[in-house]
Amino acid sequence: MKKFITFITMASLAMAAMTGCGKKGSGTVSTDGSTSMEKVIGALGEVFEQNNSGATFTYNPTGSGSGITAVAEGRCDIGLSSRNLNDEEKAQGLTETVLALDGIAVIVNPDNPVNNLDLETIGKIYMGEITNWKDIGGDALEIVLIGREAGSGTRDGFESITGTKDACKYRQELTSTGDVMGAVASNPAAIGYASLASVKETVKALLVGGIVPTEETVNDGSYEVQRPFVLVTKSSAVLSETAQKFFDYITSSEANEIISSAGAVPVNK
Repeated sequence: MKKFITFITMASLAMAAMTGCGKKGSGTVSTDGSTSMEKVIGALGEVFEQNNSGATFTYNPTGSGSGITAVAEGRCDIGLSSRNLNDEEKAQGLTETVLALDGIAVIVNPDNPVNNLDLETIGKIYMGEITNWKDIGGDALEIVLIGREAGSGTRDGFESITGTKDACKYRQELTSTGDVMGAVASNPAAIGYASLASVKETVKALLVGGIVPTEETVNDGSYEVQRPFVLVTKSSAVLSETAQKFFDYITSSEANEIISSAGAVPVNK
């Protein structure tokens, strides 16, 4: 069952963004989509509610494809996607606005001795050309490939960057970032990928080509596995006053501190 999440305010974040939102306001702003954007959009929603008395923010974590469909069908104010819109989606009258950049971390179990892989090797692993960790400096274990479901923005970004689109030999295709991290954390032979902003200590993020995935390396482009966090709106629809106020706030420089604190790289300077 799809479950709407209303975020409770966090006073510390609210104080950091007092200038970003007005004190008056009412109504609801609903968002739907990318599970990778949960931490970022949740933090922004918390601050918005704190600084707009009477306003309510909701987030439905359904995945990028579902979020895009939801806004196209008028079931939410703002769709959330961790990939760019394709031509077909743009032809439906949808508009994309890049909110931030996010690294896609390539993750393994913390007990895995492998720490660094180049992009070509990662591609060969996911296409089934390298099947055992011992062949790349690890233990003698068959590699278990974990990924996201079709339509996931994280999957689309990962496969596009690694040149593995429609060629990955997944053992498991999971429907959320949390599920991927859980599967990798529980299996010493597993490899997966997840939003850098969401990575927890239960997994280990690999260096890619010798580059550590951080906000700085995503921002300067040296970390190659990265994608956009996108806001999706319907071109022909006018947002409500509250939804427009939320959109204006999160795309302003006033939201940068909140976005950064949530682990992503803001693009609006």
